[in-house]
Amino acid sequence: MTPSPITSTGPSTGTTTPSIHSDKGGNEKQIEAVTERAVLPEQLGSELSRQVRHKYASSYRKIFAAIFTVNCAVFVALMVKSNGNPNSRDVGSAASANLMGSILFRQEEFVNLWYEIFTCVPHSWPLYIRKRLAKVFHYGGCHSGAGTAAVVWYLLYTVLATKEWIEEPLTDVLVNMITSWVLVSMFLIILTSAHPNLRRRFHDYFEAFHRFAGWTALSTFWVHNIFSARVTARQLDMSLGAVLVSSPNFWFICVSTSCTIASWSRLRHRTVYPEKLSNHATRLHFKYRGMAPFYGLKISDKPLTEWHAFATIPDTDPESGKIVGFSVVVSNAGDWTKEQIAKSHERKLWVRGAPLHGLLYTSKLFRRIVVVATGSGIGPCLSLLFAGITPRRVFWSTREPLGTYGPQVVAEVKRADPNAVIWNTHERGYPDIVREVYQLVHESNAEAVFIISNPKVTEKVVYGMTTRGVPAYGAIFDS
Repeated sequence: MTPSPITSTGPSTGTTTPSIHSDKGGNEKQIEAVTERAVLPEQLGSELSRQVRHKYASSYRKIFAAIFTVNCAVFVALMVKSNGNPNSRDVGSAASANLMGSILFRQEEFVNLWYEIFTCVPHSWPLYIRKRLAKVFHYGGCHSGAGTAAVVWYLLYTVLATKEWIEEPLTDVLVNMITSWVLVSMFLIILTSAHPNLRRRFHDYFEAFHRFAGWTALSTFWVHNIFSARVTARQLDMSLGAVLVSSPNFWFICVSTSCTIASWSRLRHRTVYPEKLSNHATRLHFKYRGMAPFYGLKISDKPLTEWHAFATIPDTDPESGKIVGFSVVVSNAGDWTKEQIAKSHERKLWVRGAPLHGLLYTSKLFRRIVVVATGSGIGPCLSLLFAGITPRRVFWSTREPLGTYGPQVVAEVKRADPNAVIWNTHERGYPDIVREVYQLVHESNAEAVFIISNPKVTEKVVYGMTTRGVPAYGAIFDS
């Protein structure tokens, strides 16, 4: 079958073809690409070792386990220190510290800071260090690990608070116990709804539970903290203010509350200018601010019930070339996206929080990469392609790329990689994607692979590359 005019396939002649890419300063670099067909190597290790190392022992789970191990060590230390009868204030402080840590890893500026720290190393550092630093996007393990630990600590605190009320049934102690049980109930609702299986199956309900139970817990936390301080003030014969300012709980909850306020205080109703690409996709343009590459934003038309995260693409002025706005590509993947595609008129949508770095920002750590996208996954990749920082090859598999996403999107891909492989699945069927991606790695001598796709294809490519010794990174769906 003759390939379409926009489809590029790797030649098998054994010759070399120079590929031109621009660096961050706009200077062109020529990279000699080896073009003979590569033989896909055998996977490393046994089936069991591959499953354990590359599937079950993910960085996300390692981080989760590390946080839980630290908390277990602290629990043992408290038990030893108190001869098996831990102080409720110490337990409460441990719970509050974990809760603060969990919320911090959902605060945009804090997360961006971690990205900046992990990606600031030079390319002269060994690859085995850089490929591990690139896994900073697994920070969700910190959020869930600290959150789960907070629930366990608070359950223990509530048991101790109930014991104190039984021993001393005063009003302040009673309120302290009741608010503790309310907090534990809210935390258990959040924890249960966040289980990956339930989250995927009932995502809209998960968002509602997570948000409203979280707000209820935060409000109750303040009431609980004040009454708990009153109990302590009476026991130690101190003023309420002195107890509060000397309590770690008070400062932990101040930080947690500030993080929540910081995000929601930036809730804005912004005008959006749609550019309908096809019946399957649309591009939403925002003009209220410029947006540098490698950022994402949350968008909604129902801010209290659901939010949708999209990677932003800088929009430039055709004459000056300056960034004057940004856009997001939306494809048909559910009721909300279908509704946005159907609306072709100018309107307003809600945006919240600060722009957030994502997976593709870590591509800066590598000298050369291969970018893989399927379908609308090309949307987030356009920001990376626009940045032009890292030399890259592109593999994009989709149905009717020109008809679905329009000539401008295709042109942006070809501009970033003149030899991009744009695989039209309508003409050629589905590719052997692991083999095709490895071919591009072989041609360009890339150090890493980045993929934006659905969970099934992402896992297939990441597993197929990492088990052959090629660092590969794809979005995780349980963070």
